[in-house]
Amino acid sequence: MTSAADEAIIEATLDLLAEGSTVEALSIEAIATRAGVGKATIYRRWPGKDALLLDALRRLKGIVPQPTGHSVRDDLVLLVGAVGHNIDPRAAKIMPCLVPEVNRSPDHFQLYQNIIEPRRQLMREVLRRGIRTGELRADLDVEVTMALLTGPMLMQRMLRWHPELDERILPEKVVDGVLEGSRAR
Repeated sequence: MTSAADEAIIEATLDLLAEGSTVEALSIEAIATRAGVGKATIYRRWPGKDALLLDALRRLKGIVPQPTGHSVRDDLVLLVGAVGHNIDPRAAKIMPCLVPEVNRSPDHFQLYQNIIEPRRQLMREVLRRGIRTGELRADLDVEVTMALLTGPMLMQRMLRWHPELDERILPEKVVDGVLEGSRAR
């Protein structure tokens, strides 16, 4: 259970990032001021800025959808539909700004990996289940297939690459297109 102070600290962190603060420029002092708490309050809850950022960005990404296990296709549509989809409107301002930070800093790269790895692991498990059940080819390259599934969604959601695409049905179209080449024959 989170306290009001925890909530205020996370919200302040996300607000500052959405307003244009870079990860490097973001300070515990600025977060504390925005949240209306002392720096010691933050340090009692998080050992440092990276741990706080990890929690704030996890919140921004939202809860990972859980596959049902009934159908590889349906589970992939669920997971692909979550790629780049954020309920919090601040994500549209924050996530694109993190890309340069992730590329410049090994620490920020690792932070990003810690956020997305549980999501990748779920997709890996669904694909491996499809291989085990014979729905997918035995020689399927799971990692490349994951890139094929997630890449189009990220391009569309982060860059609005093609404004005419209907994002409501895009996950199904992407999954069906990738599965066409991945299915066991």
